[in-house]
Amino acid sequence: QVRLVESGGGLVQAGDSLRLSCTAPGHSISIYSMAWFRQTPGNEREFVAAISRSGGSTNYADSVKDRFTISRDNAKGTVYLQMNSLKPEDAAVYFCAEAARALIFPSTTAREEYAYWGQGTQVNVSS
Repeated sequence: QVRLVESGGGLVQAGDSLRLSCTAPGHSISIYSMAWFRQTPGNEREFVAAISRSGGSTNYADSVKDRFTISRDNAKGTVYLQMNSLKPEDAAVYFCAEAARALIFPSTTAREEYAYWGQGTQVNVSS
């Protein structure tokens, strides 16, 4: 069983930055695409960003494009989400996810493309 662990969430002011991290203790993520999703109470979990196994391909939700950057360090087994210019509407629980199929960069942003999920890290943004 794959366990993903997110960290780096917290409370910031609008316009500030945060960097989230995701690790997978005891498991190599190097052959899997990875993604970040987020969820607010009463809403569906929504796609934020994805990165291919090599880091050569990325995909972003329109709402975060040009503000958020997903990256990875396979040597450290870590995926990052750098969030800049945060807005109150970015407040959510952020989840890390591993693609269901090795070697493949998902062609959609659907949750079903991802098989393993972390417990999430809370991000709050005050106005």
